[in-house]
Order: sequence, then structure tokens, then C-alpha cells
Amino acid sequence: MAPSGNDRAQGTARHPVRTLERARDLVRARAHDLTADLTVHLAPGTYRGTKPLVLDARDSGSNGHKIVWQGAGEGATVVSGGRQVGGWSPVRGRFGLWSAPAPRSLTDSRQLYVDGVRAQRARGTVPVGLTQTATGYTASADTLAHWKHPEDAEFVYTSGEALWNVERNGLGQWTEPRCRIDSAQGTTITMVQPCWDNSNKRVEFPDIPGRSVSMVGPGKLTNGGKATYVENAYELLDQPGEWYLDRHAGRVYYMPRKGEDLGRADVEVAQAEKLLDVRGTADAPVHDVAFRGLQFSYATWLTPSRPEGFSEIQAGYTITGDRGWATQGLCGYVDGGTCPFASWTKMPGNVSVTYGQRLDFGDNVFAHLGAAGLDLGAGTEDTTVDGGIFTDISGNGLEVGGVDGRTPASGVEVTNNHLYGLPREFHGGVAVLNGYTQHNTIAHNQIDHVGYSAISMGWGGWPDKIGDIATPNPSHDNAVRDNLIYDYLQMLDDGGGIYTQGLTGTSMADGEKVTGNVIHDQLGLGKNVYTDNGCTYETVEGNVLYNAVYANVGSRHTDYRDDLGNNDPTLIKDNWWQEGTSDGDNKGLVTTGNRLMASPSDVPSKVLEDAGLEPSYQHLLDRRVGALAAPEAPSRVGLSAAGASALYVTFNPTFADGGSPVTGYSVRLYDAQGAQVARRDVTAAEFKRTAYVRVDSLPDSGGPFTATVTARGAHGESAPSIASLPLAATAVSTLPAAPTGAKLRTEATKATVAWTPPTVTGDAKVVGYRVTVSDGRAPVEVTGRDTLVTQPTAKGMFRVLDGLKPGTSYTVTVAAVTAAGTGPAATATATTRTS
Repeated sequence: MAPSGNDRAQGTARHPVRTLERARDLVRARAHDLTADLTVHLAPGTYRGTKPLVLDARDSGSNGHKIVWQGAGEGATVVSGGRQVGGWSPVRGRFGLWSAPAPRSLTDSRQLYVDGVRAQRARGTVPVGLTQTATGYTASADTLAHWKHPEDAEFVYTSGEALWNVERNGLGQWTEPRCRIDSAQGTTITMVQPCWDNSNKRVEFPDIPGRSVSMVGPGKLTNGGKATYVENAYELLDQPGEWYLDRHAGRVYYMPRKGEDLGRADVEVAQAEKLLDVRGTADAPVHDVAFRGLQFSYATWLTPSRPEGFSEIQAGYTITGDRGWATQGLCGYVDGGTCPFASWTKMPGNVSVTYGQRLDFGDNVFAHLGAAGLDLGAGTEDTTVDGGIFTDISGNGLEVGGVDGRTPASGVEVTNNHLYGLPREFHGGVAVLNGYTQHNTIAHNQIDHVGYSAISMGWGGWPDKIGDIATPNPSHDNAVRDNLIYDYLQMLDDGGGIYTQGLTGTSMADGEKVTGNVIHDQLGLGKNVYTDNGCTYETVEGNVLYNAVYANVGSRHTDYRDDLGNNDPTLIKDNWWQEGTSDGDNKGLVTTGNRLMASPSDVPSKVLEDAGLEPSYQHLLDRRVGALAAPEAPSRVGLSAAGASALYVTFNPTFADGGSPVTGYSVRLYDAQGAQVARRDVTAAEFKRTAYVRVDSLPDSGGPFTATVTARGAHGESAPSIASLPLAATAVSTLPAAPTGAKLRTEATKATVAWTPPTVTGDAKVVGYRVTVSDGRAPVEVTGRDTLVTQPTAKGMFRVLDGLKPGTSYTVTVAAVTAAGTGPAATATATTRTS
């Protein structure tokens, strides 16, 4: 094959064919009686299509030989669902804005790329006040009714923990639902259905106020249905890198970034919703096929733009369909509830497999995609995904199996892949989503810079919240081992490096094994290894776990399969960690042999070296996808009072860095009239250490002020973030209360000091802690994101103290620090072990 080929040709090296469909048909004629592997050689170039290449059982290998679709590797062979956009010209009266005719037959898209760099759909703060109604909102003014196409605009509800004056919107701290406007007439805003009802009418238990029958998040949008921002309107085009498709007039609008020349740039709008569809059946699976050296790019997903919207449950699963809120996945809990429990709608893959056997995805790139990257769905067996790159994907990176009661995926091996810089649009997505599966292995992958959880395993464990057992499922014998995971939970909260819920097997022998992983530097509230609701028969052994926010391993859950009061059987053994929980058997939750670490230098080097990509795959870390660019803007900017003329500013840092590390951030403050009144620049290292920026010398008026933040790297500065909510600069005079529950968990030369944050009232937000040790060393100043995000729900904190003497009694005090000073201390005393 070659992009310049001819489908009337013979398909030889000298006379290649052009389209994937023609190559498939030529292969199909020979596939039934192979005497060797049959290879389709795709020459370098871009193979465009608005419909997917569909393979069925006729496209399988035979006689033990494979059909191999072989690209040139290194991103040279691109299977594309995009259309090039040309003919750009400046827009009169709008400095810096350009437009071009949309490609013919393009009806809608959610993604535009300029030289392989994702553009941001035009967005901004909601320009009116909103009061929620049964069908949408009443606005404080008729502003939206005067927009060119208000029915294109989409409200986005970003959750995460409530932090300072950052609001918790959405449907749980792990979600970011989206619903489009149906119409705006005067001050009446009507939202599309069924997205609106599916996000606001979720059935709740009549005797448990606020507890939805789904047992996942609230029954309706929180915070009075307030939208975090609005996206996709011509009127919001005000920052370089933003774009808008006027699908009514057939024009694309874009505001170029610094250095972009639209006369020369490759501008791609994503049109196809699927690139490759391996479509087997239970009776006729697709088997013995390999895809190697290919890049899959420029596909979209239009369901969120339609009335269905994106009513998120968790990890890209959504509630769909008319009255989905009343029945979908509510098996056994409501009349007419569909089964099995928790079988909501999974985000599709731009590359998808159902009932595929002995498939091989090797050395591929999944990038610039609008749904999930690769979905290995029901009936996938004995399939490998190795040596791949997953990045710049709107939602989940890789999905394995499902939760809909169909044939589970089994024998899938996901090894030596690099997944990073995602999700870019549906921020509750995860790098690897694994549902009900058997004999699957996820090993030696590197996962970094992700907005929510890195690996999500299992499903349906939530009924333990009401004293019921977890959902029966076919999962067993799954292993998650030797992965390197860091810089996760960068935007949302209540997740983990490895997150699991539900029954993982029938015994400790065939339950899930989480072993040899190195997991560190979590930003949002959660755990390194999170054993959530109903997680049963999980072994967590030999991992290196540090720099978590709340816990290294958790949590404890009651096993409701009987009334004996036991906990879900879990083994936490021989890990290196910082939380320091002592050995014991808490009614089936066994903790034994774990070792306290103050830093990675306390861990045997071989343990650290064995995690992540194996040596022959390390080259993946040097491969870049797309052009080098400025970073994405930070998110979730919040303010706290720091004095009569000062404010603290916090934010979620950039996790899509444009191909080079973020080196710093610039914080800008504005008065009520929008005039900039202050700026402070900090390095990325400084912000990581403190998790806030103090801005002084604000005007004597005291505000209120708003803030935006930009990120900068070697290739420029990002667009500004969405502005914070306003806050006045006020004096802070009240000292914080003392922390509670202080404890010392000791070894011979190290100890973990643990405490619970004090209750904070008013403006006296805790920005750090002072830990003092009785041996006379200098006080330890504790700062970082965990000092901020643990406060709203009073989650525990801990730090490791090193350099202690064996068999010695120590007293440690912990005091909270605010802008007013250091408060009273909590005290803990314990004696270190003798050896």
C-alpha cells in the first residue's frame, strides 16, 4: 500500500494499492489457506478515511499464520480520520482571528489540530448567573440568547475536591460531566435531553437522602447545578490556540498561537469516529491478526455533542438513553432496572475490538484521538499490546473488557507501553481501564502525567455502601505488576495510581495481584493503591509507594457476604511505603512485612529499576508525538486570604506539557474591572514544593480580585487558565486549631508521624504544618498539595522522620500554619524499635 497507490493495481511493491479497504479485499481472497504470514506493507504517509476499516472473521489468519498490517514505525504511517483545512483568511474586525471553509461533508467535530498540536475549543467563564430549573436554568441576563449559535455551547461541570474558593461541581470528585444547551430564549436556558435528566434525576434511596441508587456520586449536579465554564461558542474566541466550528455556516475559526503560519501549517479537523473496527462475533471471531508500526490519529467522538451528552459516572462510563437515570444498570434496586448492576455505557474506542483472538498490537501510536484510544472489548482473548505510545487522547487511553455481562476479555497482555499526557477533554478518564477480565497482565508500562487515575481495575463494588455484597462478576487471575506510575490525579480527585473495586476472584489464590509497581507523586486526594468498595481478594505486595495524598494503600471495607463483621480479604505485604501502618490481621485485612522509606534511596535499586519499561523499550521515552509546543493551561485556580493586601493562589498544574517539561508558572491578579494589578512568577519546582503562590502588594481597595495562571516551558507560554472566582484580600488574625489524632509509627531509625488536619473556619486556611522532634533538630516545615486538599474532608496526613536512634523515646509535635501564624500543637510520643 501507498497513499499515492491505485486501487486498480495489483498490490505489489511496484504497483501498490491506495486504500485500506482495497488491501483488505485482496488479503481476504488469500487468507483462508496460508502457508506463511501474509503482510500488508503500508508505506510511509497518511491513509485517510471518514469510515473505519472493518475486519470480520474473513480477515483472519489461518493454519497458525497471521495477517500482519505493517507500517513504517516511528509515526511515519498514519491511519487518519482527519480532513485537512485550508484557505485561511483573517476575519474582519477580529484581530488575530482567522477562518477557513470547513471540508465538504464535515457536519461536526470536537477536535482540531495544528501541526499535530491540539487546539482548545473556545471556552470561558459563564457570562451570566445561573439558577437551576427542572429543564435547565434561568439566567441573570439574556446574554446567551444573543450569541450566534447558543445551541452549540456546552456547559462543563468540573469536580475534584472543594479547595479554598474552588468549587466542587459535577457528579462526584472524580467526574467532569458535560451537557449542551438546547436553546436560549431571553433568560430561559433549556438544556438538551436526555443529558440533563440523566445528570439531575438519578434515583435516590428514599430513606438515605443524597444517596443515589447507583451508589456512585450524588443524584444531581452539585453546587446548585453551577457550570464551571462554557465551551464551543464563537463569542468565546479570545485566546491564541482556540477554535470554533460554525457547522451552520460551514466555517472553521481559529486564533493562531505565536509562530503558527496557517498558510503552511497542516491543520486537521477530526471527522471519523472510528478508524479500525475489528468486528468478530462469539461464533465467528477475528483471529490471528497483527497491527504493527502504525499511528492511529485524528478521530473524534460526537455523542457528547448530541442530546445524549456526557453524563459521567466514573472513568468515562456514562448514563445514556431516555430515562437512563431511572433504570440503567440499577439491576435489583429499582423496578425495571437493567442488569447487571453498574452496567453503564462505556466510552467507545477510536480503534475497537470485539471477539478478537490472538491479536497483536505492537509498536503503534494512539494519539490525537477524541474518544478512548484502543478498546479491547467483549470476547477479546490472548491479545497483546506492547511497545505502544498512548497520548493526546480525549478520554481513556486503553480499555480492556467491559461490565455489561458479555463475554469477558481474557489472556490480554498490556506490556511495555508509555501512556502520558491524557485525558485531554474528558478529564475523568484513566490511562488503562480494565473491567471484568480473566488472566490479564498489565506489566512494565510507564504511566505519567495523567488527570485522574492511572490504572482502574474491576467494577460494581459499590453496594457495600448499603451493606450488600459487591456485584458478582467473572474476574479472576489478573495481575498488575512492575509498572512505573507517577504524576497522576493531576486534575480530579478520589482515585489512585492503581484503583480497584469489586470482587477480583474467588480466593486469595486467584484474586488480583498488584506487585512490584513503583507509584509516586500523586497530586489529588486518593491513594497510591486504592482498594475501594467491595475490593476482595487483592494482594498488594512488593510495591514502592510514596508521596501519596492521604494513604499509600487503602481502604478497609466490610465484607458483606456474611454477618460476621469481617473485612474484605486483602493482603498488604512487603511493600516500601511511608504510611507506616503496623503489622496485623484486621479481620481479614492482613498487613505484614512492610518497610518504612524516607526516600527512594531506602529501596533496593533493582526494585526501582525493574519497574516501568524494560531496557529494549526505553527508546519510547525519547519519541515525540506532534510538534513541540507551549504547555496546556493550568486548571482549577483558587484563592485564599493571606493578609490585607495579599492572597494565596493555588491551581492544578499542567499535565500536557507540549513535549518539554514545564519550567514555571505566572500568576496574574485582576481587579473587578479586569485590570491586571499584580503578577508573580514561580518555578515549577517551587510550586510543587508549596502548592500555592503568595501574591503581595495588592491595591489598598482589597478587591475582590480574580486570578489566572499560565504555564511556561521551552516552547512558549500557555494560554491563561479559566479565571478563579473572586475573593477579597483580608487580614487573617485567627490562629488555626491544633491537629488531632497525632501518632508516631516507629521502626528502628525511622518513624511516621501521622495526624488529622484541624477544622478550619473562615479565611484561616492551613498552608502548612510545623513538625518538631524532641532530639533538637530543626523543625520540619511541611508544605505541598496534601496540606491543602486534605482539609475539606479532614483526611489524614503523614510524614517520615529519618535519622532516629534505635530504642529511643521521641516526642513529636505537629502544628498547623496559616497566614496568621502557627497554631497550637498536637503531641505524639513513642519509642523506636531496637532493631
